[in-house]
Amino acid sequence: MVARRAASGAARLAALLLSMVCAVHARSARAADPSALWHVVHDLCVIDMKASGLPAPCVKVDLAGGYAVLKDIRGPTQLLLIPTARTSGIDSPKVLAPGSPNYWQAAWDASALFEKRAKRSVPREDLGLAINSIYGRSQNQLHIHIDCLRADVRNALRANQSRIGRRWSRLDFPLAGRRYSAMRLDGAELGARDPFKLLADGDPVARADMGRETLVVAGATFAGEKPGFILLSEHADLARHDPAAGEELLDHTCAVLLAP
Repeated sequence: MVARRAASGAARLAALLLSMVCAVHARSARAADPSALWHVVHDLCVIDMKASGLPAPCVKVDLAGGYAVLKDIRGPTQLLLIPTARTSGIDSPKVLAPGSPNYWQAAWDASALFEKRAKRSVPREDLGLAINSIYGRSQNQLHIHIDCLRADVRNALRANQSRIGRRWSRLDFPLAGRRYSAMRLDGAELGARDPFKLLADGDPVARADMGRETLVVAGATFAGEKPGFILLSEHADLARHDPAAGEELLDHTCAVLLAP
């Protein structure tokens, strides 16, 4: 009887997890439970980590760092970096608070987990991180997408990197059919440089309404083989049917890794 109850409990838990994950990735934002990611991380990953030292169903839980890494069901490689504290998204005042965690550096650190899924070393310019605006997301828990850049986006950034400066400026070429603003960061790591704060500090319009913003961090290799990053941002414009979803610059099939 005890064994039967345990099996039944495990089955219910598995069904709950499956329904949550499916809700997270429903194609229609209205069909998704906007708290599904929060429940997966808070009610499953964190509890399992504390109880057994295992992060399941996440691939990583860093309790001290305050984040988890979850495999997204879309694509073979896509990961999500998710805070373990309740944080709505780019609109949350927490992301601009003094001393707030730099979730972007943690997301970049997850490239090691990404390479395990890709089963190969991944050039930094093939990798991108993205967070969508409140209009381009279906989940009300902050999550940074980690996946390959689209090949056309990577190539456009590579071809025009000399025109991207160290302050935010509007690009004069499109990415995925939209005009983004961009800035360059030098260095192999973000370190203490938090893209949320760099955007708010460099663009008063963005600071006034961060929820309208999408933000992308693209790995880059500049002239002289110098490692760095290109930050990209865009405002939502609902009148033009632009929800500001920087995830559009990523490719969940990871075609850049298949190209010769």
